[in-house]
Amino acid sequence: MLLAAVAVIAGLVVLIWSADRFVDGAASTSARLGLSPLLIGMLVIGFGTSAPELTVSALAAAQGNPGLALGNAYGSNIANIGLILGLVAIVSPLAVSTSVIRRELPVLGVAMLVSALMMLGGMIGRLEGAVLLAALLGFIGFSIFNSRRSTAAGEVDSLATDTMTEIESHPMSLKVSVMWTLIGLVLLIASSRLLVWGAVEIAQGLGVSDLIIGLTVVAVGTSLPELASSLSALRRNEHDLVVGNVVGSNLFNTLGVVGLAAVIAPVEVGTEVLLRDWSVMTVMTVLMAVFALGWPSRAGRITRVDGMVFLAMYIAYTTYMVSLVLS
Repeated sequence: MLLAAVAVIAGLVVLIWSADRFVDGAASTSARLGLSPLLIGMLVIGFGTSAPELTVSALAAAQGNPGLALGNAYGSNIANIGLILGLVAIVSPLAVSTSVIRRELPVLGVAMLVSALMMLGGMIGRLEGAVLLAALLGFIGFSIFNSRRSTAAGEVDSLATDTMTEIESHPMSLKVSVMWTLIGLVLLIASSRLLVWGAVEIAQGLGVSDLIIGLTVVAVGTSLPELASSLSALRRNEHDLVVGNVVGSNLFNTLGVVGLAAVIAPVEVGTEVLLRDWSVMTVMTVLMAVFALGWPSRAGRITRVDGMVFLAMYIAYTTYMVSLVLS
């Protein structure tokens, strides 16, 4: 058990570090090869913070632990809203961009409803996983098209601008960029394998399901890149990016992480996932939308009180999950 705990901690540390190196290297390599800032921002930076969830869930599914994959995805979504958005909003009230309210949040809501319908049969199969992946690719394509049209109309894409600022602040040669991309990718896979092994060993040792370990320990660990990117945006006074980062990550987890895991190996879904974890995730998402839309009187802001509500919900959920492990 001690060795497994060390493996989880070491795996998380290396996972977070390697994800950062991979994103930096991939972004710089893409820029050196002539990709547009928009594409780099959306495909490399925008979804790069979800690389830990993606690699962990894919390896968990491939190794016969699909419950860990599903728990990691939904647990990360709950942590993103309850822990990350809650903490950051308490530090400073957050503005919500109109594009998040009009586009990303509705798409996230539809994605969660579709995933719930898929889970009603007790299994997310390969076909359902392929549908989720196709939906994610469709959304990415639409977002790129829409952003290109906005840029052509003279509107500045904040993510593209932020991406180029980050690349220019850490210049790399093509050789160094490729090296860090490869090193980051290799360490991502290796640390994910270590983390999955440790998590499964702990679950078996405690006599609980790998789903619960995925929903708690693994989910929080793989959500740390989102916390880092949110704090970074807060320091640069780009508060509107924080909510966008959380919504984008949750959308990627719901469609991409669960979809890829299901394509690798069908995911068996117990009724407790739908009644407990999906419900908590959905209530948090609905509250985020309600607060962003202006209830009761201030549109487009997540206030400190809202942050306290999210954090309290996350603490209550986590306390309940820990009680399941200890009981």
